[in-house]
Amino acid sequence: MHVTERELSVPADPWEGVLFTPAFSRGSDTGVLVLAGSSGRIERERARLLAQQGVTALSIRWFGGPGQPPGICEIPLETFTAAVDFLRLHGARRIGILGVSKGAEAALLTSVHDPRVDVVIALSPTSRVWCNVGPGLDGAHRPWRSSWTWQGRALPFVPLDDSWAPAEADGDPVAIRGWYELSERTFADRLAAAEIPVDKARADLVLVAGGDDAMWPSLPFAEQLAMRQRSVGASVRLIACHDAGHRPRFPGEGPAPASPRFQYGGTPEADALLGTSAWSHVLDALRNKG
Repeated sequence: MHVTERELSVPADPWEGVLFTPAFSRGSDTGVLVLAGSSGRIERERARLLAQQGVTALSIRWFGGPGQPPGICEIPLETFTAAVDFLRLHGARRIGILGVSKGAEAALLTSVHDPRVDVVIALSPTSRVWCNVGPGLDGAHRPWRSSWTWQGRALPFVPLDDSWAPAEADGDPVAIRGWYELSERTFADRLAAAEIPVDKARADLVLVAGGDDAMWPSLPFAEQLAMRQRSVGASVRLIACHDAGHRPRFPGEGPAPASPRFQYGGTPEADALLGTSAWSHVLDALRNKG
């Protein structure tokens, strides 16, 4: 399907990005906000892929841009509700947010605070709020602070335990899943306050997670989210592959590039299998089918 691409740089809004509009929407009035994780990039190819399926797709830079914190530190959730405003102004009546990793954390939290969000597609999600990844506007990495704010107030969060050390040799890519698992034990008294209360949101959930995720335990997190959602009879789909890692890939997306810093787990084949298995559920949820 032919799509129209439009670069966005709106001084009045706290982001820059790209908007893809399908030439023919197949009767769909869905708009989806597409969020990257801690890479900070604009997810151009993923947004284009979704627009080719007949939905309006917006991807934004939500940190590291002009006027934004250089890291994921006290990011206002209003960044994302402003993007919902933008999609609604462009004709979207059904609103989805698709995010991966920290972007999934943002998507889930936005749905809790903004009842206009109809569906969240959370790839490699967390079930709770974590501390900052990188510095805030003040340039400081420590002390640990929340990744997110709402209406000017920081959300309760779980810090990371600074006693953790990687098993890998210096210079090798690091698997940091153990850091999160240790921190859950160390700060067990802070877990309850930091839980993402998806059961209080009206959005349907599609959760996609790999059991071999080396960044954080996204499959156990996804199972916790699904349990919360089911406890109130709300809609949830959990698509998992035990051999996949942190970066599932949808049909039409190539393998994710290797990182010199981090191990992500999985294999290109397993990550593609997970993305392929999830793809029809993603499209059905965005189109309000099934």
